[in-house]
Amino acid sequence: MTLTVTNMAKPFEKIAVIGDGGWGTTLAIHLAKNGFPVHLWGPFPHYVRQMSKNRYNAKFLPGVRIPKEVSLVEDLKEAVQACDLIVFAIPSQYAPAVLKDLNKTKVNFSEKVFVSVTKGIDDATLRRMSELITTELGDIPLAVLSGPTIAVEVAKGIPSTAVAASKDLKIAKRVQAAFNSETFRIYTNTDVVGVEIGGSIKNIIALACGICDGLGYGTNTKAAILTRGLAEISRLGKALGAKPKTFSGLSGLGDLATTCFSPRSRNRTVGEKLGKGQTIKSILSSMKMVAEGVETVKGVVKLSKKLNIDMPISQEIYHIIYDNKKPLQAVTDLMTRKTKAE
Repeated sequence: MTLTVTNMAKPFEKIAVIGDGGWGTTLAIHLAKNGFPVHLWGPFPHYVRQMSKNRYNAKFLPGVRIPKEVSLVEDLKEAVQACDLIVFAIPSQYAPAVLKDLNKTKVNFSEKVFVSVTKGIDDATLRRMSELITTELGDIPLAVLSGPTIAVEVAKGIPSTAVAASKDLKIAKRVQAAFNSETFRIYTNTDVVGVEIGGSIKNIIALACGICDGLGYGTNTKAAILTRGLAEISRLGKALGAKPKTFSGLSGLGDLATTCFSPRSRNRTVGEKLGKGQTIKSILSSMKMVAEGVETVKGVVKLSKKLNIDMPISQEIYHIIYDNKKPLQAVTDLMTRKTKAE
């Protein structure tokens, strides 16, 4: 049963979702079920036409039908022009290029609310996604949506939660009203930095947990990685001005736990394959979806060095992926670091 969204709780007339990956498609379907007409845009016109014809996203969200209330749109300007809420669901490494294309549409985004659901740190600029958005599009009404959300579970109506964060609480509440349903409970927050940092770095820690699985380690090891990983997230977040409380919430510990333990987690799965001896090149070449942690770790390690923040797990994941370090050696090096207080 779908929750009926009343007019009072329906602050937007039309919604555009930019990005037809698993999460973007899931949110488009969810918002349509909440009573909104939705435009879903993807970067490859032939694939958009295919989805429009058969009403399925076979590549990224197989088995979940796309309702007629979701219009598949090939032209970017057409997708956003008539919409007053824009959901940005482009993987972080492709975000700068798509944001530039959005800017070229000459659409006035100051009259719309922009919601980023992308998790990552830009390697070139060390900016969070919301910072990339405002750098390209100006000081527009902006929120981020993040939390422990495996796309297919949300798409199937399995009870899930997330956080809508904005510096302007009124914007966060409007986004909350649009997304909230009886199967997808949305909370509000004003700590945009904390929500984005938690959502970004958890993918790196999930890679580490996956490596532990691949090496055949047990629950003790994963619990240690998750807990010390959360400490790394908190240290970097605090240095960037985040509120420590945020990291014990849904976009911190909640998202971290889901991504580290779910068999559906792309980042955990990539880590598991690394732990079993596969190369990162062979793993990524066989994947249709993006594992954000693989790119994010580059920016995070640079940022940690710039701010002099100790992030040993993240650094070892970087060495495994980009310096061909053996996972077993990385674990040994972590375990034999100089002892200290927790």
